Amino acid sequence: MAYTFSNLKTDIRNYTEVDSNVLSDSVLTTIVKNAENRIYREADSDDNRFYATSNLQAGNRYVTIPSDLRVIRYAQLTDASGNQVFLEKRDTSFMAEYYNTPGTQSGFPKYYANWDANYWLVAPTPDTTYAITLAYVKQPDSITTSDSTTTYVSNKYQDLLLYGSLVEAYGYLKGPGDMLQYYEGSYQRALQTYAVEQQGRRRRDEWQDGALRTPLKSESPSKY
Repeated sequence: MAYTFSNLKTDIRNYTEVDSNVLSDSVLTTIVKNAENRIYREADSDDNRFYATSNLQAGNRYVTIPSDLRVIRYAQLTDASGNQVFLEKRDTSFMAEYYNTPGTQSGFPKYYANWDANYWLVAPTPDTTYAITLAYVKQPDSITTSDSTTTYVSNKYQDLLLYGSLVEAYGYLKGPGDMLQYYEGSYQRALQTYAVEQQGRRRRDEWQDGALRTPLKSESPSKY
C-alpha cells in the first residue's frame, strides 16, 4: 500500500509506541523530511532526473543555476547549424586562466564551471544567442506537503521511507540503542536494493547489456 503522509505518521507512532503528544505533526514533519533528504543524498532515482532549457545571451558568460538543482549531470548547447554539443566541465581556476589568454574570450562556448551557489560560468563568452539544455538531478517533492500527499518513494519504496523515518524518530526519542541499530540495518538493506534498482537495473537494456542472471553454484564432487 502506498504511503500518504497521514498513514506514514500513524505507522511511525505505532512502531515507536508513542502518541501525538510526543511525536506531534510538526515533529514528524521534520523527522520525515530528514529521512527523505538522507535517501536522496545517498541514491538518486530516475524520478528526479530533470531537464531545463534556456538561452545563453551574447556577451554574458554567466548561467543561472535552477533553484531546484541538487546535482548537475551535463550541459548541452545547440550551435548555429542545429548540432547539439556537450560542454566540458572545468574548475574555476581553469576558467580564470582561460580568460587571461588573449583571443579566447568570445565565441562558441566549450567549457562550464561552478562559479557560486547561483551561477555557472561558461567559456568562451557567447558571441551570440545559444540554446542551452541542463540535465540535472532535482530537489524531490516531499510527502510532508499535506496529509494526502504521496511521492515516488512513498508509492514504490514504502519500506525505505518507513525505516529511514524510524531511524530519525528513535534518534529524536533517544530510544533503545538496539532498536535504533535494528532500524538502521533495515534502512541500509532497503537502501541497497533501492540503489541497485534505480542506478543499475532500471538503466540497463537487455538487448545491449543482456538479461541479468544469477550464477548457479557448482556442487562439490561427491567423495563416493
